[in-house]
Amino acid sequence: MVDTIYALASAQGRAGIAIVRVSGPQAFESLSQLSSDNFPSRQAVLTQLISPADGSLIDECIVIAFHPPRSYTGEKTVEYNIHGGKAVRDSLLNALSKMDGHRLAEPGEFTRRAFENGNLDLTQAEAVADLIHAETEAQKQLALSQMRGDLSNLYHSWADQLVRALAYAEAQIDFSEEDLPEDEVKAQIHPVLKSVLKEMDDHLNDGNRGEILREGVKIAIIGAPNAGKSSLINVLAKRDVAIVSETAGTTRDVLEVHLDLNGYPVTLYDTAGLRGDTADVIEQEGIKRAQSKAKEAALKILLFDGTKEMDQETLSFVDDRSIVVANKMDIQSSLRGVENDEAIQSVVHNKLSISCHTGEGLNGLIDLVSRETSKIFDDIQSSPSLTRCRHREALLLSKEHIDRALKGASPDLIAEDIRLGVRAIGKITGRIDVEDLLDIIFRDFCIGK
Repeated sequence: MVDTIYALASAQGRAGIAIVRVSGPQAFESLSQLSSDNFPSRQAVLTQLISPADGSLIDECIVIAFHPPRSYTGEKTVEYNIHGGKAVRDSLLNALSKMDGHRLAEPGEFTRRAFENGNLDLTQAEAVADLIHAETEAQKQLALSQMRGDLSNLYHSWADQLVRALAYAEAQIDFSEEDLPEDEVKAQIHPVLKSVLKEMDDHLNDGNRGEILREGVKIAIIGAPNAGKSSLINVLAKRDVAIVSETAGTTRDVLEVHLDLNGYPVTLYDTAGLRGDTADVIEQEGIKRAQSKAKEAALKILLFDGTKEMDQETLSFVDDRSIVVANKMDIQSSLRGVENDEAIQSVVHNKLSISCHTGEGLNGLIDLVSRETSKIFDDIQSSPSLTRCRHREALLLSKEHIDRALKGASPDLIAEDIRLGVRAIGKITGRIDVEDLLDIIFRDFCIGK
């Protein structure tokens, strides 16, 4: 028999209201043991909860009963909106723990049941987790788009088109004795396969925007020792993240700060100062990590000491993903070395001067970083975006099978490759072969979701 599960669905800690969710076949039975009132489906009822153990009052609160299938999980569900004190929460959870067939929910188990009961597919279930963890407006909108089914609708449309193509391929196999013209069958199949393939290519060639938006745009601050990298990250974070010292090589490891930059999630990396003359083994490792972070970052702020000539170690990272910045403009107002270097001028499109000491020019830098960040997400709202590596891997596998189907010599091989292409898409949405994915997807959910 399926267990009835319960958990605190709101955050831990003292609050005005706490929500305890109960879902499963005996959810209404436990409610009847706690209250004698009637609970029409999806209506809020003010009631008193009485402990079955000793008849003491647990709380006076709002209770909502959800009859299947119109509940989050698709099962009988009760949500207790109780007062948020620890004593009240503990009293209700303790009473539920003594109910027959009731147990505490595992992480993500409510959403897993919603998937298993057909209320959500896997992409929508993943979007629930993304929405819970969204820290910026752009992340929220991406999660909402996926949760309402924009991504799964796209994948379902591809799967449906491939299934129709598969029907033609299987017809040629099943009715081979009737000599169906091979050219006619291919004329029905190939345009469908090519169309799906083109849409998949467009979807995959999105610059990883969806994944970047979920995880945050990586921006590395690169520069020589004492250029002001730690000062800059402290100013941008509006708190002391990094130690600032006149001693060269203070920053040894990569420090990271998460920011909301005009609605977009950004992760800033403060890195070790680049120089080739250090004998310190730890500092050398820090420099290697700085170089690695610079290569993987979506955007780089190349910070120079405006009072000195531009160092070659930092200049080596100049490309079209760079913003060249001269610090200490309160002392020196230009990038020394840029104006006379045609090779640098041909690459550097974004350059400006700032002062971390006085704050001059910082608003201009923030605006520039915002513009460059927004370019990464151009048109992200115009079509559903890939948000996870597993989606990308499954689509690449599906694409491989569709490619092979287009080149297939026999109806049997064509049909099998189309079938495998459909199955790969099904792994994303949960229609096919998902048992091995469920634990991975739901293990990172919080209790109560």
